Amino acid sequence: MKTNYEICSIAFLAATLIAAAVTDVRSGKVLNVVTYPAIIAGVLLQWWLGGADGLVRSLCGFAAGFGPLAICWASGGVGGGDVKLMGAVGALTDWRFAVAAMFCGFAVAAGMAVVVMIRKRIVVRTLKRIWRALWLAVIPGVKAVSPSEADSPKIPFGVALCVGSAAVLADSLAGGALSAAILGG
Repeated sequence: MKTNYEICSIAFLAATLIAAAVTDVRSGKVLNVVTYPAIIAGVLLQWWLGGADGLVRSLCGFAAGFGPLAICWASGGVGGGDVKLMGAVGALTDWRFAVAAMFCGFAVAAGMAVVVMIRKRIVVRTLKRIWRALWLAVIPGVKAVSPSEADSPKIPFGVALCVGSAAVLADSLAGGALSAAILGG
């Protein structure tokens, strides 16, 4: 049986994921109007219903979701809305959920990218650019290059994160076998 906190958190998380996916598809961005209220609600809900332990749980979840993607954002790999979305997911849940959701989100994004490459018939071209970028990155004194180009197709990464988070949410409601496999426990 779920506690009131868990029900509130699940409902807020589900609403956040739906809103973020819709805005990402429509505008290509996960909007602040979606992420900021979710972050604040996660922190306040956990603090109110879990006291100091809940606050720590929320802040650790926020850090686990936000931190790794902030590094990706700093290198130009993802948008700021994606970073804040994963921070919100962590704030509403905990660090384990955020890590599992991020892992699943990256797997969904990889699948989406493969589908786009096949549909646009750019698999070989893309793999050559990735190989070149990786090769140049390991040669001392050579400036690394980005494997993407201006004409590179984009995928809605926020949608991938939402699908990954929804999969982990469904898994946790069903007993948590997927999350346990990802996190090794």
